[in-house]
Amino acid sequence: MYGGQSTHLPLRVNQAGVIPIIFAVSLVLLPSIIAKFLTTSSIKFLSGLATVITGLFNPSGIFYNSLYFILVVGFTYFYTAVIFNPKKIAEEIQKYGGFIPGIRPGTPTANYLNYVLTRITLAGAVFLGIIAIFPTIARAFTNIQTLMLGGTGILIVVSVVLETIKAVEAQLVMRNYEGYNKN
Repeated sequence: MYGGQSTHLPLRVNQAGVIPIIFAVSLVLLPSIIAKFLTTSSIKFLSGLATVITGLFNPSGIFYNSLYFILVVGFTYFYTAVIFNPKKIAEEIQKYGGFIPGIRPGTPTANYLNYVLTRITLAGAVFLGIIAIFPTIARAFTNIQTLMLGGTGILIVVSVVLETIKAVEAQLVMRNYEGYNKN
């Protein structure tokens, strides 16, 4: 009899990255872009409707930011469901003889992974939503209208730095160095 090996399944809080923010900003900017073109229309109804839409989709307005937040949360769940397949992961775990303690292999494992991922994604989705509307919140609290600090930009920079650190660490380990991150 051989000794068992303990492993872990890494589930990230933010499985989707910045993709939901990109999708959401694309959708939330579309009505105001179209409305900008229609404000010069000679048809009174269209120009009036375009003016209302332009005012409604003002980037510093409550409606715009609420819709933006909701779209980011929705796209986070959607994109996570697209890229993470609990059924496939459960099959792979079962195929290699692994299991989650207290959970039967197969469909119960897939259901458990889906249950855990849904709760983890909530925290990640809310975080992404707050990051997306962070510049508007910062402008409201500081009254600085020229604040060019964007949450999405910060998130991208941090992601790139973390990936670079992982790549350098992997190269150091591959070359038989202990690495620079000693635990």
